[in-house]
Amino acid sequence: QVVFALNQTLLQQESLRAGRFQIPYTTEDLIKHYNCGDLSSIIFNHDTPQVPNFINATLPVHERITAQEIDSYFRQELIYKRNERMGRRVKDLLEEYPDKSFFFAFGAG
Repeated sequence: QVVFALNQTLLQQESLRAGRFQIPYTTEDLIKHYNCGDLSSIIFNHDTPQVPNFINATLPVHERITAQEIDSYFRQELIYKRNERMGRRVKDLLEEYPDKSFFFAFGAG
């Protein structure tokens, strides 16, 4: 799975450099929409824009299954489990220090 993920990432990067593939939005687009308070924008509706998408219709079936397994792993480990950890930490701090004020900032991912 690691070799597959590396190969797919390299293929995506090569396609970007060759102009055969374009990212649908830039960092400047993200900043503009964030500053305008447009968090419902299509840009922010992706579950995990930071993680490469390995699933595509051109892959053979066995590679598509591998891609889906990797995608599920990343989503579980990098998004869901991270959110659970952050939520527990915030809850613990609020319960431990009920008279203190806190400011928490979370990324869009």
